[in-house]
Amino acid sequence: MPFAGLADYISQLEARGELLRTEVELDPYLEITEVADRLVKAGGPALLVQRPKGAAFPLVIGLYGTLARTEFALGAPLEKLTERVRAWVQSEPPTTMMDKLKQLPRLAQLAGYLPKTVSSAPCQQVTMDPPDLTKLPVMTCWPGDGGPFFTLPMVFTRDPDTGRRNCGMYRLQVFDARTTGMHWQIHKTGARHYAIHEAHGERMPVAVAVGGDPAITYASTAPLPEGIDEMIFAGFLRERPVEMVKCKTCDLEVPADADFVIEGYVDPGERRREGPFGDHTGYYSLADDYPVFHVTCITHRRDAVYPSTIVGRPPMEDGYLGKATERIFLPLIQMMAPEIVDLNLPIAGAFHNLAIVAIRKQYPGHARKVMHTVWGMGQLANTKTVIVVDEEVNVQDIDEVIWRAGNHIDPERDTQFTLGPVDVLDHASRLPAYGSKMGIDATKKWPGEGFTREWPDEIRMSEAVKGRIDEVWAQLGLSRQ
Repeated sequence: MPFAGLADYISQLEARGELLRTEVELDPYLEITEVADRLVKAGGPALLVQRPKGAAFPLVIGLYGTLARTEFALGAPLEKLTERVRAWVQSEPPTTMMDKLKQLPRLAQLAGYLPKTVSSAPCQQVTMDPPDLTKLPVMTCWPGDGGPFFTLPMVFTRDPDTGRRNCGMYRLQVFDARTTGMHWQIHKTGARHYAIHEAHGERMPVAVAVGGDPAITYASTAPLPEGIDEMIFAGFLRERPVEMVKCKTCDLEVPADADFVIEGYVDPGERRREGPFGDHTGYYSLADDYPVFHVTCITHRRDAVYPSTIVGRPPMEDGYLGKATERIFLPLIQMMAPEIVDLNLPIAGAFHNLAIVAIRKQYPGHARKVMHTVWGMGQLANTKTVIVVDEEVNVQDIDEVIWRAGNHIDPERDTQFTLGPVDVLDHASRLPAYGSKMGIDATKKWPGEGFTREWPDEIRMSEAVKGRIDEVWAQLGLSRQ
């Protein structure tokens, strides 16, 4: 069952022994970061700070702080979610009327995940008068940060041409009680919506929801194809439609179970220096000019809790969200590239620095084809380094990947370089958002790839001996690892 809201999730975490509740006054300026970072690094519980210094609301952090907690937040083990997605994408396109009729149950199920509009909602129980962002325990995470930042905001916009909703997670630096930065990067849908408004000289309405069911918050981070409503995807994850309510001062809808809703607008042409920000790369992203979000209204639940997270040198909480995305979206990647057996985006790779891909190799140069497929696929297009291995390699085992790659490559022959878009946060690229990429073909080479030598056999023990020693092993009271 989906969670009824953030308070419900917190309560269930506490019942599972996965919540540390403290009355100790902790400062949102750096102190909470240090506690939360230690907890995540130790695989510890989420943290509920009941008295954040200088704030009117409690703060919770570490909601996704372990892989198991992330699965709990999403309502199912990741592999189960992967198989649910796979069931959707594996059906063949309908070619006959009978095929189309067979598709109807799937379409009806999808319709069952469409968001539902309600007339009243917990997120609008209290209207803050006047709206004041400084009452929230917004954290300054690192000493070099330009100020306090919202780090788990769901930012809602609408395409002015099609009317389609988008929900993305873009950090918001608090400038004062009524304004923040709006850090939507050039590759993001929110930035495209803003560009259309700006070209027409129009003010753009924006709504920010914070809190609620953690599965809905996760959905705002998901790399969905443009035009796919994140709230439908959230309904799919929860197996129940997301209830939405219309904002009070702008023509947008937000999740009814959110803890806070911040309504406002972004004006065309207005920019303000935002940052620096201690980012998920483990380095500060540099200050730059971004649009300004003006707040017109803040509403909240009576029992509102402010959720936050920190990013920085991996492993961090966002790494587990990235792992969820890797597993959940693997079937979609395989739909476009069926030869892909598995994918690993290592947490230490900060999402965009490294992808390890196992393939069923079928022809000479296949690994290079897959590299370019990855570089042409949604947010994976920003991947800086792609390593391609054979299907029998466990890409989740980094030691095995290094062993295989080290043995399989001739560096000059098997390295591919190209140029293209890179993540805006990549500080090593030659230009902002543009740089080089590297592909490494770590598959076994075929004669058709210019390999004229004999590939050696891999060292393996005979099965008969292994079976005999298995018996001896058991007699010795040892366990196989």
